Amino acid sequence: MSRNPRNQIFPASVEARTHRSRGLVVLWRWRTELLALALLVMLVRAGQWLPFAALGSVISMPVATRFGRSWVFGHFWCVFSRHRIQRTCMETTKHTTRGRIPLILWITPTASGEKALIMTRAGISAEEFQAYGPELAAACWARQVQVHRHRQYANLLVLEIVRRDERPGAVAPGIERLYGTAWTPVASEEPLDLDRLLIPA
Repeated sequence: MSRNPRNQIFPASVEARTHRSRGLVVLWRWRTELLALALLVMLVRAGQWLPFAALGSVISMPVATRFGRSWVFGHFWCVFSRHRIQRTCMETTKHTTRGRIPLILWITPTASGEKALIMTRAGISAEEFQAYGPELAAACWARQVQVHRHRQYANLLVLEIVRRDERPGAVAPGIERLYGTAWTPVASEEPLDLDRLLIPA
């Protein structure tokens, strides 16, 4: 069967069960939000507003500069994209029949968007991420996505989310700098000939 995004890889009689994530997986997926909330609660419970004001200054002062705004917005998009990738995996077939989705080990901003390091589960490959490129791009509000597979470990891939053209003079960490040199682009498969499929011979 062609690995086209419109093909359902599970048999019609098999429904993917909703998997309740274990505690550590939930903590890992929501680590950024939980860390920010824990820091806020800790400062409020301590009753010392001076550290809270200092934290607010540390956050607000960089936003006043171009570099600071780029840093804040870049990391906002990282958190946003991480959750959208996870949601797309559940809504499409990039999950196991038990409902387990791939793990997003790390995501970082780049000059053109974000790059996510992903570890797939058994039964999911980089080619499947490539096949669902349009769905991932739409979910992440991006222009396109590019998939790079590790040459030695097929369960590791880098998903590059392209939101914009690289700005002149912007320094973007490449895949090699971020995750080493053992990555190769995943080739797109030939699209289905819809005319041949829809028009009977």
